[in-house]
Amino acid sequence: VQLQASGGGSVQAGGSLRLSCAASGFIFGSYYMGWFRQVPGKEREFVAAIFGNDGGIKYSDSVQGRFAISRDNAKNAVYLQMNSLNVEDTAVYYCAAAPRRSVVIVIPTRHNEYMYWGQGTQVTVSS
Repeated sequence: VQLQASGGGSVQAGGSLRLSCAASGFIFGSYYMGWFRQVPGKEREFVAAIFGNDGGIKYSDSVQGRFAISRDNAKNAVYLQMNSLNVEDTAVYYCAAAPRRSVVIVIPTRHNEYMYWGQGTQVTVSS
């Protein structure tokens, strides 16, 4: 199993970045895909997760309205479009995969619900 995150970088406040995560080694369409972020000394924080592009999406309050998550099951990829970035968004961003365990779509938001993790990509926002 591999999750390869990319697209991080440095940007000024108010700018945008698009993160990508390429997945392999598991049945991508059967998994929730999520993005988390972490800064040194703090716990990993839920950012957004998705099951389907037409439903089953959840955002943290801190990014709601600024970030957009999407996925392309044909490419085994998940994306995070980040707009109106601010200094508080600075973190290492991780993509993760959680298996769907029930018929009802319930978006997982806790990091221990996720089975597979990528290596992380640094996002730095300067004022």
